[in-house]
Amino acid sequence: MKRSIWRNSSLLLLTSVISLSTQAAVRDSIPDRNTDMIDPRIGNVGQLLEPTRPTVQLPNQLIRFTPQRKDYMDDQIDNFPLTIVSHRMGQVFSVKPVAGTPDKAARNRRMAYDHDLEINRPWYYSTWLLDDQINVEFAAGRKTGCYRFRFPQQPSGRSLLFGVYNGGASSYNLLPNNIIKGVETYHDDIKVYMYGVFSQQATLESGSNGTAEIAVGFPASASEVVFRYAISYISPEEAEQHFREEISHTSFDEVVAAGKAAWDKVMDQINVKGGTPAQRRSFYTALYRCYERAVDISEDGKYYSGFDKQIHADNRPFYVDDWSWDTYLALHPLRMILDPAKEEDMLNSYVHMYEQSGWMPTFPVLFGDHACMNGFHSSVIMLDAWRKGLRRFNIETAYEGMRKNATEATMLPWRNGPKTSLDDVYRSKGYFPALHPGEKETVAEVHSFEKRQAVAVTLGGAYDDWAVAELAGELNKKADQQRFAPRAKNYQHLWNAEKQFFMPKDADGNWININVKFDGGLGGRDYYDENNGWTYLWQVQHDIPGLITLMGGKQAFVKRLDQLFRESLDMSRYNFWNKFPDATGLVGQFSMGNEPSFHIPYLYNYAGAPWKTQQRIRFLLDTWFKDNVFGIPGDEDGGGMSAFVVFSSMGFYPVTPGIPEYTIGSPVFEHVTIALPDNRQFTIIAHDCSVVNKYIQQAKFNGQPLSKPFFTHQQLMNGGTLELFMGPKPGEAFAASLF
Repeated sequence: MKRSIWRNSSLLLLTSVISLSTQAAVRDSIPDRNTDMIDPRIGNVGQLLEPTRPTVQLPNQLIRFTPQRKDYMDDQIDNFPLTIVSHRMGQVFSVKPVAGTPDKAARNRRMAYDHDLEINRPWYYSTWLLDDQINVEFAAGRKTGCYRFRFPQQPSGRSLLFGVYNGGASSYNLLPNNIIKGVETYHDDIKVYMYGVFSQQATLESGSNGTAEIAVGFPASASEVVFRYAISYISPEEAEQHFREEISHTSFDEVVAAGKAAWDKVMDQINVKGGTPAQRRSFYTALYRCYERAVDISEDGKYYSGFDKQIHADNRPFYVDDWSWDTYLALHPLRMILDPAKEEDMLNSYVHMYEQSGWMPTFPVLFGDHACMNGFHSSVIMLDAWRKGLRRFNIETAYEGMRKNATEATMLPWRNGPKTSLDDVYRSKGYFPALHPGEKETVAEVHSFEKRQAVAVTLGGAYDDWAVAELAGELNKKADQQRFAPRAKNYQHLWNAEKQFFMPKDADGNWININVKFDGGLGGRDYYDENNGWTYLWQVQHDIPGLITLMGGKQAFVKRLDQLFRESLDMSRYNFWNKFPDATGLVGQFSMGNEPSFHIPYLYNYAGAPWKTQQRIRFLLDTWFKDNVFGIPGDEDGGGMSAFVVFSSMGFYPVTPGIPEYTIGSPVFEHVTIALPDNRQFTIIAHDCSVVNKYIQQAKFNGQPLSKPFFTHQQLMNGGTLELFMGPKPGEAFAASLF
């Protein structure tokens, strides 16, 4: 946005409906705090698929809120949730304010609002409902939330309508002392419990106790109703306990203030100077989104696990809602820098999930492992963490789970469970077999929509097997290391030297001749996944020198990278996106809007052309990550894409999770300081950095000339200073000194 959200007209227009204390909390914050730069509306209109949502929550905590509507373009709200259970996968307990008779028509009526009268902050939300003239405010706690409703002055008719989002056994009960209790069944078998208290005398106006829909009414004198509540995945008693511990004696404004303090703490860990206001807004909004997931569902030393449907005692936090295909690339590596202790707790949760379910998870959510996408990239996360010195999780049990996945689990996309005949082909011949165009599927376990994704599965599997081999070496399991190390080269089995692409083979080893730009059905899923062969040409992060060799050396590699960004679609965008709707943020055949592309612009650094990485990164950030509602080029996926923005804006990136080093791009800021554990800090100074001065002419680390465009994780965590001297033209002399 071209203005700070604090200064927009909505604050003035809402003066009559927002309390003076909350206005102070929202408006009078220090104008140059990092949190002032966050605008949760960035990316709220998706390019083609899923947009971002202006989520209100505390960092990595259970209570998550956003008004329920079709999308940002919708000018009506259906209702408000008490919490979002899982990222894009459902919510529980709806509430809806009504001024007037709480009849069926009122329950079904959508609520008109004005975007300019809506305030979205990570810790606070407010909107003005135009028809009923009701102001709705929300603030988030850890296991608790707080609503404040302001009703118009009228003789009668002020109610809150409560309902549910999911089928199954659900009910509300209004009790004496203005207490309400609720239970809703999520995902068929998970009971979610709610305990809440109203600030005003509450009566049951419609529905009856024990039903899934009730209307709670308040006296005509009640112009303001505050509703405080708590959520539990364990029991109604736990919900009540959370309420009493966290919010029972806390005012709405105090919840707002505590929430802002929590966000100030994490946002202040990275301080930047320079850049444009738009770049700072995009940066801090991206950093905010890196704290949406995973979420801590522990409750007073216990947690419910959907992996074995049991309640477990544990003094450490238990985290769920992490989609590793998206987050292993940059979000987990970012957290290993900013909060390694929290990352250790998340990995410890992964280990428990394996112990409870028998498989190392890939997309752990509240109800268990949500089979999604392809690959076992949790293996890469474990290796990456271990090599970066994270130790507070059971690495032996983690390795046991990784090894089991690598030997006994099916690699089929969107499937969990034991291996199939297709997996036997991969493990014996070194590639996942594909079908010829038009050939009928013969393996029942193959997902009817997601298909085999044979090339993508082979490339991802090679990376995962590399991680198993490398961790086996770290743990002195030499036999396993020797067993899995050759599988890290499995990508080579699908390299077609004539076509110069990774191409599919059938089970007999015959090449399947396809058009890599367009074949493979919707999303290319017969052979690739969500993208075409141009994107999957670069999916060998664990062996970049080997990939360079396949392409004929560094010079040929650089030319092929250039071609990627210049290659025509050979068809209209309409036809292309009809087949590849995930391939958004296009630059030639490069797709900025999908996770497999994130590392590609940095590959120039490995072939002696770092100025081309610098040029590409700056262009991509400036083009596709604007500070407006269109400012995310693809599915953001709860921090997956935002972590790319955070790293790239600072000026470095972890191309290969599992290898503890970073490669240098082109920072958009003149000065970046990262506060590290043990009171250390890492600083990046980009002298003369500007929109024009994006090319590195010279580099130093702790005052010494940098011999290559890389530095290690240990160097970063030890603290120190990376100095970059920037200029307006490619620093080819600097590049020549590196190679």
